[in-house]
Amino acid sequence: MKPSIPTLLSFNGGYVDAAGYIALQGLFAAHVTGNFVTIGSSLVFGTSGVIAKLLALPMFCAVIIITRLASILLPRERSALHTTLTVKLVLLILSAYLAIRLGPFVNGDAWPSILTGMTLVSAMAIQNAVHRIHFGAAPPTTLMTGTTTQLMIDIADAIHGLSPDTRIATLSRLRRMGMAMIAFAVGAAAAAFFFSRLGTWCFVVPPIVALAARIGANSIHAVPPQQPVAPASRPAS
Repeated sequence: MKPSIPTLLSFNGGYVDAAGYIALQGLFAAHVTGNFVTIGSSLVFGTSGVIAKLLALPMFCAVIIITRLASILLPRERSALHTTLTVKLVLLILSAYLAIRLGPFVNGDAWPSILTGMTLVSAMAIQNAVHRIHFGAAPPTTLMTGTTTQLMIDIADAIHGLSPDTRIATLSRLRRMGMAMIAFAVGAAAAAFFFSRLGTWCFVVPPIVALAARIGANSIHAVPPQQPVAPASRPAS
C-alpha cells in the first residue's frame, strides 16, 4: 500500500527532529517548542547551541508567514501545494549538503551549526504550514502529544464500547492517528540508527522522503474543477 502524504510527512517530522537534535547540539528543527526546554538546559549546564535555539522561533514564524502568503497569492491550491513542497525539498537537499560538508557540529553556536540548523528549521516550518493549510483533517506531522492523547481516549472509548453513531468515525480516527504516530516514531528511530552508522550523511534521507511526497502530490487535485452550471431558463409564460 502506497503511504499517504501525511504519513510521509510524519516520518520526516520524526526523522528531522531526531537527527537535528543529535547532530546539532539539541536543536529541534520540526518541533520548536522543545527548544524552550533545551535553552534552559543549555543555560544551566553551559552547553552550546543557545544562539541557534533562540533564532529557531523567529525563523520558524517568518517562514510560516511567507508560506501562507505564497499559498494565498498563487492562483490555485494545487499550485500552492506543489510550490511549497518543492521549496521544502530544495531546503532539505541544501540541509543535507551543509550537514555533510560542514559537520560534525561540535559547537552549536558556531556559524556552520546555525546555518545548517536554520535551513532545517525553514524546511520543517514549511511542512508545518503545508499540513495546516492543505491537510488540516490529518493528524499533526511534527508533534505527537495531542495525537497520542486523542489516540488513548479513542482506545478507552473503544474498550468501553462505541455507539453505532460514533463507531465508524472513531475507528477511522484511530487508524489515521495510529499511522501518524507509528510513522513519526519509525522516523525518529531511523534517524538515530543512521546517525550512529553514517554520521551527518544521515541527512540524505529526508530529501528522498520529501521527493516521494512531492511526487505523490501530483495526484492531488488532479481533476479539474467543474464549471458552474448555468441556471435553467424559465419556461415562457
